[in-house]
Order: sequence, then structure tokens, then C-alpha cells
Amino acid sequence: MQENSEEGEKKTTHKAGFVNLIGNPNAGKSTLMNALMGEKLSIVTPKAQTTRHRIMGILNDEDYQIVYSDTPGVLDPKYKLQEGMMKSVGTALKDADLILLVIDLLDKKGLHEETFNRLKKMEVPIFVVLNKFDKAGTEKANEAFQFWNEALPNAKVFPVSALEKIYTKELLNEILAVLPEHPAFFPKDEISDRTQRFFVSEIIREKIFTTYDREIPYSCEVIIEAFKEEPTIIRISAVILTERESQKAIIIGHQGSMLKRVGTNARKDMESFLGKKVFLEMFVKVEKWRNDTRALTQMGYLD
Repeated sequence: MQENSEEGEKKTTHKAGFVNLIGNPNAGKSTLMNALMGEKLSIVTPKAQTTRHRIMGILNDEDYQIVYSDTPGVLDPKYKLQEGMMKSVGTALKDADLILLVIDLLDKKGLHEETFNRLKKMEVPIFVVLNKFDKAGTEKANEAFQFWNEALPNAKVFPVSALEKIYTKELLNEILAVLPEHPAFFPKDEISDRTQRFFVSEIIREKIFTTYDREIPYSCEVIIEAFKEEPTIIRISAVILTERESQKAIIIGHQGSMLKRVGTNARKDMESFLGKKVFLEMFVKVEKWRNDTRALTQMGYLD
């Protein structure tokens, strides 16, 4: 007589799903994804609209795979670059198994109205993540908690500090609890769908955001023209696009001093990220790219 093979066996299941982060510019989406991943994938600066592309971070464990998506901050687009950015937000709202709506408790602006109305009609689970609660104070956090419980009654509301990693482990446990049973979508040794070239360009762009003021960071894009890996060094050639000659002069600085500062800081982060010595050369080129459909398509902002 054959014994019941299920008796005494431990049945294991595997969970996998897409967890997409959305919210206003500078709400802390990138910081939160990096905290949940335990690794820096998205660049982070204090300036709004730092994130331009949808960036996937893949968190793997034996029993689960969480595919996070960091998205640009929601806004009403004023030029073609922003149109492309908002298209990636729209896609993230469509293909999510779980949405993390990240709210900056220090931000006095309300959530983008059209996005809020779309969220109210959605059937997928929504977690409202009240970020920076540690700086906002108890009264403000409680008011926001009550507001979002009423505004999105089917959502769950969680306070976190993404920067200080407060309650991020608890949030991860809640994410796992609602994740559907599914095989892994990506190989378990992958941490992103983006290439090394992409992350190298993002590192340079982050240094531009932290080095220059006003409109300079928003007028710039970084193109990696060469990425050559040798046994002991990686040789990288990058072009910084900006829209006016006056901006080019600011980026380069007196006798190249500002560009050298950007390159030195970027190279250090690249070496840490890539685990190898880096030789980085950079050039600055004037090109009106933010409203150029062809250029934006080549850069991956438009289809």
C-alpha cells in the first residue's frame, strides 16, 4: 500500500509580483526603494524630478521575488520629456500587483488630482506610505493617517522614514503578505532590468544635480558613448547634453574646475558600484533635447 506522500512533507510556495512606487516629485520614492532593496539603485537628491525613468529593482529570496518600480514624480507635463516621464507612471499604474503611494508628510501640496482619481477606481491593493513621519511630528502624522484612511478606504496606511529605515522591515513584511503566488519573473541573480551603462549615466546625473543650482540639472542629460571593460579597469566616455551655451560654460566652470569636480565624485561612486577601477572622460555638448521627439526616443523616454 502506497503511503500518502503529502504526509509529513512541508509544502513550499513561491511569491512574486510587481510593486510600483508612485507619488509627488521628491516624496522619497527612490529613497524608499533603495531602503527596501537594501542597495542603492535609484539616484537620490533633494531636488524634485530627479528620477526620469522607470527603474526596476528586483529583490530576491528563496521563497519570493519582489519587482519594485521607482517612477518619476507625477505632474502635469510642460514639454515632451515630461510627457515621456508621465507615460511611464501611467504604465506603472496598469501593471502593478501592489501600489505604494508615497506621501511626503512635509510636502504642503496635495497629490496630483488625476492620479488620485485613478487610484480611487483601482482594484489592486494600495499601501499609502506616509514618509518622513519622524520629522513631521505626531499631530501631522495622525492627521494624514486619518485623511488617507478616509480618502482611500480600501488602502492600508503605513508610517515610515525611508531615509532612516524606520518601519521599512515591517513594510516589507506587509508587502510579502499580499504578494501573489507566482514563479519568479526574472533570473534570481538579477537585481535590475537596467544595464551598467544606464546606472553609470545616472551616477553622473546625480552628481550634476548635487553640484549645480537652478535650471542646470534639469537642462542636462547624460549619454554614455563608450563603456569598455578591461581586466583591471573600465574606460567610460560620457557626453553631457545641455540646451544653451551659457549652461555649457557653467557646467565646465573656470578652467574646467566644475566638470572635474563632477567627474571625480562620479568616478568614486562608479568604482564602488562596478567593483573595479574606472577611467572616466566627459564632454559637454549643446543640444535642445527636451522637446526633440527623435532624441527623446533614442534616450528611451518615448516609444
